[in-house]
Amino acid sequence: MWQPEPGWHPLPGGSGASTVGVWRTVVGDQPVAVKRLAAPTPGDPDELSDPRHFAYWRRAADVVAVGTVDDTPGLRGPRLGAVEEDASGITITQEWVEDASSSGLFCAHALGRFAGAQLAPAPWLARNQLRDRLTRVERSGGWQTLARTTVADVADHLWSRRVELLGAVDALVQVPQHGDAVPANLLGRSADDVIAIDWATLGTGPVGADLGYFALAAREELEPLVDAYLLGLPGGLATREEVMLGARVTTVYTVLNRAEWALARAARGEGALAGKFRHPAVAPYLRALQRQFPHIEALVQG
Repeated sequence: MWQPEPGWHPLPGGSGASTVGVWRTVVGDQPVAVKRLAAPTPGDPDELSDPRHFAYWRRAADVVAVGTVDDTPGLRGPRLGAVEEDASGITITQEWVEDASSSGLFCAHALGRFAGAQLAPAPWLARNQLRDRLTRVERSGGWQTLARTTVADVADHLWSRRVELLGAVDALVQVPQHGDAVPANLLGRSADDVIAIDWATLGTGPVGADLGYFALAAREELEPLVDAYLLGLPGGLATREEVMLGARVTTVYTVLNRAEWALARAARGEGALAGKFRHPAVAPYLRALQRQFPHIEALVQG
């Protein structure tokens, strides 16, 4: 059975159903990060074995093995990479990436440049990430817990419009996307490029979608991030209105999904739901939701 080596330092994070863990260690004089992925076993969700689904278990290893993002503009992966596969899973070793503390505007510009990249065709590139995430929520009954809050009417309106709005962003130009473009994954910097980690959801999606996902954790508001993204986007690829639509739909539906997830977990405990809004496991998701009210309103009125 696979085990981490003695002396490896475990790291926080490493999200994903197939991720066993992430560690920092040294190979020779080179600091590296080691990530372990577990192969699906009988009874695991089918989506882990679907090469097009964002949760496909081995995509992070395939990205490294093929070198898909070794030299892409705007965003690229770490230079050093090795993949070792065995019967129970895959071990990925990559160079350690130090946090360059890049601004949100710099990262947004890099995301715009990456949207103009040409990815080599591969059967495992993710598609329809937001649609698949909403399908997960739909299987659980929709935003049932949000229906018990003061945003119930707004949530119901947007839930009923999800097919229409997903169709609208599907009609936008589809571009390369990191898929998990949060500040914690856009760590390093090399000249004008961001060195990004955790490419497990690499694929294609609507122009602006990566930016909308990034905006949820960025200090800057969405509008200046869109301006920076457009400066990096190749000319003629998309208009500001199209980028804003892709970003806004991604931002709004993602923040509502997250709020539903946090509230649903809290609702299982004793006591009234309203009394749990200030709980540390709930409050950050509700503050994030409040921050997006202008974009929620724009979709409701649109």
